[in-house]
Amino acid sequence: MDIHSAKKIYCIGIGGIGLSALAQILLTRGKEVYGSDATHSAVIEKLQSAGAKVKITEDPKDIPKDTDLIIYSAAVPEDHKQRQKARQALIPEIVYPQALGQLLRRAELSIAVSGTNGKTTTTAMIGLLLEAAGLDPTVIVGSVVKQWGSNARAGKNNVMVVEACEHKAHMLHLQPNVIVLTNIEEDHLDFYKNIQHIQATFEKYIKVLPQHGWLFLNNDDEISREKLKRPQTQIRTFGIDRAADTQGKNIVYLDGKQNFEWWFQEKYIDDIDLQVPGKFNVANALASISVGTALGIETDVIKKSLENFAGTWRRFETVGQWQGARIISDYAHHPTALEQTLRATKEMYGDRRVITVFQPHQHNRTKKLFTGFVESLLKADNLIIPEIFHVEGREDDSDVSSKDLVEAITKKGTPAVYAADLSQTEKILKKTVQAGDVILMMGAGDIYTLAEKLCQKKS
Repeated sequence: MDIHSAKKIYCIGIGGIGLSALAQILLTRGKEVYGSDATHSAVIEKLQSAGAKVKITEDPKDIPKDTDLIIYSAAVPEDHKQRQKARQALIPEIVYPQALGQLLRRAELSIAVSGTNGKTTTTAMIGLLLEAAGLDPTVIVGSVVKQWGSNARAGKNNVMVVEACEHKAHMLHLQPNVIVLTNIEEDHLDFYKNIQHIQATFEKYIKVLPQHGWLFLNNDDEISREKLKRPQTQIRTFGIDRAADTQGKNIVYLDGKQNFEWWFQEKYIDDIDLQVPGKFNVANALASISVGTALGIETDVIKKSLENFAGTWRRFETVGQWQGARIISDYAHHPTALEQTLRATKEMYGDRRVITVFQPHQHNRTKKLFTGFVESLLKADNLIIPEIFHVEGREDDSDVSSKDLVEAITKKGTPAVYAADLSQTEKILKKTVQAGDVILMMGAGDIYTLAEKLCQKKS
């Protein structure tokens, strides 16, 4: 039983950003979608209004008897009560990346975006670009795209764009004919042994590309440029600091936006004005341009689509105002992403005081990348670090705390304050924030809930 032949599908952990997007696509394809999750959310409300029957439960009795297939989120453990019941009842079960792979294999044009940083924004940019070009794609993104108000877009053409996560080598379940690789760095070291293991896994992944397929590589990324064993397929590069097939030059920041020159194979093409800040977003845009030009999309369509790009949820998102300060929420949880986001904030709000709140995500990641986190946060001027967000089922090392980060950063000359939880973080902010400040809240945990609470917004 696979996702195509199944009529009634039950999703465990349906509120997750990936599985909820998949569920929306399945509903548009006439499937009966049922599901469960541990907590209620706006995502679940949206699924329910679209026709999914979702309960906040772990009760095995809630799985319909005539269920054809179980799809579970990668975050759901094997001993989950509903998964145990499914095995006893001999209901076939597959993990979300497997389901995504089955869906992707039916697409004539299948594009997967992978890499340590920038996957979500690049996926969204490419999806919007293909939509603007009239290709009517189906898109699954790891965040809510502002222009769609959703993390999914159901298209009618046989074209699909997906975000492909590298955690536990999940991308190996996919066999796309186009792969965009944003960069390769150390991360998910609760699964990977080292950077060599990560590189080898990506090499195995891109090896599936057919000769007529496409591989897009970031020429500014050392591993992609110099170490990655390349498959027998069509390859194009993009970048800013090094020569590439598609290159961005002369970035200029003005009034909260940025402009860059688009060059292709050493020839000037046009200027692009991006609404989203940061050099990293220029790189994301260049990846999208690379895909667009390879597919033969016209220059003016590419330019207009990127200039209209309004961003995604928790990717340098302006949440609102609080105590006269602007609050920005960002998903950054890797040292490189932290450094890039801090730099973008200072470039955009150079004349304003920036208060940085970083909630580390996962003890294992914090311990393995400790030095990187310390170095990236030294550039923060006013720093608050709440306790590490605990990730159930992915924690082997608990002998590290945000207190250790605060101590190491302070010793190097950058003042930092520890907060035991988000409640204490809020109290510290109330005493610290002044009108005109910018509050940058970063992390992959629940730090966004504090940003939304302060601005009285509901996710």
